[in-house]
Amino acid sequence: MSQPDPDKTPDHEKPSGAEEEKGENAERADAAPEQRPPAWAARRDLIEHSPRNLAGNLVDGSQYGVTGGDVYGDLNIRIGGDLETPAMSGEIPAASLARMAVAFVEGAPFAEALARLRDERVLVLSGGESTGRRAAALMLLHRLGSGHIRSIDPTTSPAAVHGHLGGPSGYLLADMAVSRTRPLRETHLFAIRERLIRSDGHLVITVASSAIRRDLAHLPWEPPSKDDVLAAHVRAQQGESGWEQVRDLAAVRGFLDQDHTPGEAADFAEQLVAVLTGESTEEGLSSYGAESAQTRVESWFTDDSKHLRDKAFLISLGVFDQAPYVLAAELADRLFRLMHEIENPYTPQGVPVFGSSRAARLGLARARGYNEPEVTAWGAVDQYMATFKDDTLPTRLLDTAWMLYPSSRPALVTWLRELATDGRPLVRTRASAAAAVLTKADLSSGLAHLVEPWARGRSYAARLAAANTLTLAHLLKAPAIPEILHDWCVGEDENLRWTAIRAYGLLGPVLPKDALKALITATRAYCRTRDRTTEPEEQPLNDELLELVEAIQLLLLSARGPVLAELSSLVQDDQSLRGPLLGAFLLACEQHDEDATSFPLVLEWYAEAQSESVSQASQLTMLWRRALNDHRHTDQALTVMARWVRHAEQDPAAEPVLARLLADLAQEPSERQRLGHLLRTMPGVDGGRPPSVAGRLLTAVPYIAR
Repeated sequence: MSQPDPDKTPDHEKPSGAEEEKGENAERADAAPEQRPPAWAARRDLIEHSPRNLAGNLVDGSQYGVTGGDVYGDLNIRIGGDLETPAMSGEIPAASLARMAVAFVEGAPFAEALARLRDERVLVLSGGESTGRRAAALMLLHRLGSGHIRSIDPTTSPAAVHGHLGGPSGYLLADMAVSRTRPLRETHLFAIRERLIRSDGHLVITVASSAIRRDLAHLPWEPPSKDDVLAAHVRAQQGESGWEQVRDLAAVRGFLDQDHTPGEAADFAEQLVAVLTGESTEEGLSSYGAESAQTRVESWFTDDSKHLRDKAFLISLGVFDQAPYVLAAELADRLFRLMHEIENPYTPQGVPVFGSSRAARLGLARARGYNEPEVTAWGAVDQYMATFKDDTLPTRLLDTAWMLYPSSRPALVTWLRELATDGRPLVRTRASAAAAVLTKADLSSGLAHLVEPWARGRSYAARLAAANTLTLAHLLKAPAIPEILHDWCVGEDENLRWTAIRAYGLLGPVLPKDALKALITATRAYCRTRDRTTEPEEQPLNDELLELVEAIQLLLLSARGPVLAELSSLVQDDQSLRGPLLGAFLLACEQHDEDATSFPLVLEWYAEAQSESVSQASQLTMLWRRALNDHRHTDQALTVMARWVRHAEQDPAAEPVLARLLADLAQEPSERQRLGHLLRTMPGVDGGRPPSVAGRLLTAVPYIAR
């Protein structure tokens, strides 16, 4: 039986959006249930992983149309090799060469390059972008004493170069357009050398390092230091005394501390000369670095010679700066496909599996690679990381793509939504960090395209992405984040409340008073509106209440003193809030800084408070006593205390702290009986007899009798 074509289904017979959503929900229901991310583990992921990038056939003539078997207009057909426009060449003005020679800094490979060019007649100079390889090539020819230096069109094919070498001149072929389909071969160099020997000429070809075949003789070019280039250009116009006047300026030191190319150093030297001649002021120098970085980013995006895949890599590296290189490269290809669909929606585009080398891609991005351990759930794992040499570039790349080239927005939004559901915590966290940068740049669009769809979703991962985004956006000083969180926290939408509650927990150290006030208000409202047939303290700990409890736990551990004082007061005075607040306190008691072998955070806090804040020590003790005596929390409190005792078995430093706490807790006969029973009967780490430290704690605490 033939199947109906979905594209031919009448509109009225197609499923509505609601039906489609219903079908998607049914599919989700059949899948394994999504696990809610624990607040403390999610907070740790956020901290650990947040941020320190077709040539068609060339047909001449006009083809007006093809219908049936008839062709109208001129039809030009070429069969065979490449069809090229005639390449051009022209002489470089001598005055321009003379000005360049005055301030040129040779760099380490220059002497070797000059010797090879003199002996071999043709030299291939390879190097990264913006390393000054063209200037070096010109100065090599100039030093040889070539009376005339001609520049050859870079689109000239390797086989056609020898046709431009007709006299005793120097020749430059800068940034030669070579590729895998049109490589520069050794046979080309042999033919060129023969022609140069007959005409007594010399030729320097500059190419990108990534375009060089392994078997081709070439010399890698290393640029001189920006310090030397800057000094040479200032001295060339103002002499040594001029350089001495500006070398210690704060703007000069700041420039030299950043990553800059020789060309940028030469441009900055012009700014310094303008200051020396009175045409500009020192204040204008401070903005040069930011302006040059912004110009660089915009030139990356607008340069037609750069492939869209390279531009996608730049953006991806902006998101995964100081992260494993393989992540930036892998996920850049996803972004490239999405961007290609915008530029050429009807032309599929594949991704070359073995394309540019790692070194070439990092060179294009002005980035460096290094080996460093990556934090994972299984410990530190060595990885090859990548980072921009200029630490302002990651944010500039995202800002510029989002604000100056809005056609990229659909691709960026889809890409970030995919990253937010990735199985790797680092990828999900970086998606939130990138969304925070975009939200700061354009609050309305960031909320509409990314944050609100995530926050309103049913997926825990999506809502966590929204909470992380709002948290990081506030840290980036995006406007109106506290107002948004407050409205969501007290609003009617449960998913928005969940998101705001989680974000408040994360923002505890920054907004302790606002966060605690909003969380207490939400908790009180929850307890009022839920099951009115039960007492408030009997409310079940369902998903929303658990989220509130975990948020208060995060707030307590991060903001500490002010939150502790408020919780202590509320636990004593407000019976409706006592249960959730004690639950938050006990959750905090379960947390360790790194892993289960490290000192429990609240026990460490109690130890510090003994000598630094008596009031905090008494407040912690009071919360412990309330938890032990509250029938809904007694079992949980005893379980946590047993864990602390087992920790003291492994960490002798914890034993005296725990002994002091137990003494403070064992004031009443019932308390002494409860804690004594725990120490005598609790199983050890292996499930056997009580740990030996339990016996010592019994004898060390005078209030607890055997």
